[in-house]
Amino acid sequence: MFSLDNHKALIVGIANENSIAWGCAQALRAQGADVAITWLNEKAEPFVRPLGEGLGADIMMPLDVAQPGQLEALFDMITDRWGRLDTLVHSIAFAPRDDLHGRVIDCSADGFKLAMDVSVHSFLRMIRMAEPLMAHGGTCLSVSFFGSSRVVRHYNMMGPVKAALESAVRYAAAELGEKGIRVHALSPGPLKTRAASGIDHFDELLAAAADRAPTHHLATIEDVGAMAAFLASPEARNLTGGVHDIDGGFSITA
Repeated sequence: MFSLDNHKALIVGIANENSIAWGCAQALRAQGADVAITWLNEKAEPFVRPLGEGLGADIMMPLDVAQPGQLEALFDMITDRWGRLDTLVHSIAFAPRDDLHGRVIDCSADGFKLAMDVSVHSFLRMIRMAEPLMAHGGTCLSVSFFGSSRVVRHYNMMGPVKAALESAVRYAAAELGEKGIRVHALSPGPLKTRAASGIDHFDELLAAAADRAPTHHLATIEDVGAMAAFLASPEARNLTGGVHDIDGGFSITA
């Protein structure tokens, strides 16, 4: 229905073949986009590099947004290799385990600061670096969760963090709209990913979500990827600032 031929896309956040970011990378590549991917560190590289090689990724680099200079090095490589960027997919989040498993009101200042930096401010930093490479417009996507607007048991401090992310999406969309740069959050329902495994009782949340959703099916990384590819396409050029639920209707139920 649409083509992303000659499209340049950066996907950040692939940990393995179950990652939401991997679903996005596959969908963008299937529509014709050239892709750049990153891995967190040396431990993650053996799991991610083969996936990138399978896609024929033009650029593959390590990226830990908490390490000074790594983000700048990545965008320098994109500038040198491509000279432009059409789509950014930011699919990373982090919270220290002790803070994540405790009450929101008990989370440490340092833990909250780190979670906000990795999960939210790193997206803003990436958008700022992508902006000059999107001279003819582009799309910036991040990943949220409905725990941003409703209390989800055991999601804890990531609820306020994702709420901040969604607000940042709206403000960035307003600031960059006149340049043709669209900003969105993808909000899938519960998915069995490596990141989600850190949440207490997550298997219970998965079962409850499948039971409650009108379709009785959990979202898949392919579902999320399909939405990402559409939002990156010219057909979505007049959409921006959205938080897009991809959850089989789970979010409409009481």
